[in-house]
Amino acid sequence: MSLLLEKQDLEQLHSKKAFICDMDGVIYHGNKLLPGVLEFANWLKAENKKFLFLTNSSERSPRELREKLQRLGIEVAVDNFYTSALATAAFLAQQTPGGSAFVIGEAGLTNAIYEAGFSMNDTSPDYVVMGETRSYSYEKLERATFLVLNGAKLIGTNPDLTGPSEKGIVPATGALISPLELATNSKAYFIGKPNPLIMRNALKKLACSREETAIIGDRMDTDIIAGIESEIDTVLVLSGVTSIENLSCFAYQPRYILDGVGTLVS
Repeated sequence: MSLLLEKQDLEQLHSKKAFICDMDGVIYHGNKLLPGVLEFANWLKAENKKFLFLTNSSERSPRELREKLQRLGIEVAVDNFYTSALATAAFLAQQTPGGSAFVIGEAGLTNAIYEAGFSMNDTSPDYVVMGETRSYSYEKLERATFLVLNGAKLIGTNPDLTGPSEKGIVPATGALISPLELATNSKAYFIGKPNPLIMRNALKKLACSREETAIIGDRMDTDIIAGIESEIDTVLVLSGVTSIENLSCFAYQPRYILDGVGTLVS
């Protein structure tokens, strides 16, 4: 399959008013900026495009993500970020205003849930919520199991089984939550991509229609299917999880395929 875009394809992409862009595997791997990203970011600003860095990772807050990009040499506003943690917090607040949760995750998730009016509860919460975390432990898993069996609803910030890092592929929320699903015979509800809920939130934040927008991502099973199910044009980049050899495994295909985001502006 050729990765060279026809002139017409580039013109169609360039004409989009807004871009929803994944981060891990698209913008960076760990603390390593990917090739062409700086040029892509400068192009977005120079062309007055609306854009949103939308990540299924729940670890960091928008402010922390902004600071990370600053360290990597890219300057964007806090409002240009949206995370599965924020989408999860918004969902919980809509479902159970003023509720409580037992959270297994990092500060980006905990803070988002606090700011949505929830309290932390390890005895009788409305929800057990899991996101990416490096403090995963059997003790927390045991507590979460008891709580779900006692009636707490199980929520995952995103269904990703793995994610890219500068050292290689690492486990993500979908893998971390699976022992809890098995132990409780429960099925978690995931808020992040490919759930159309987070995509609708993103479009509202951009104030753009789906026809005016494209989504750029490196995962067929989250980014690309999220775009297809939300009827947003999809751009797969091969700088992260999905390789060109993997494409035949999927019953759906992206609208465009690029080596990386730099190809869009080179």
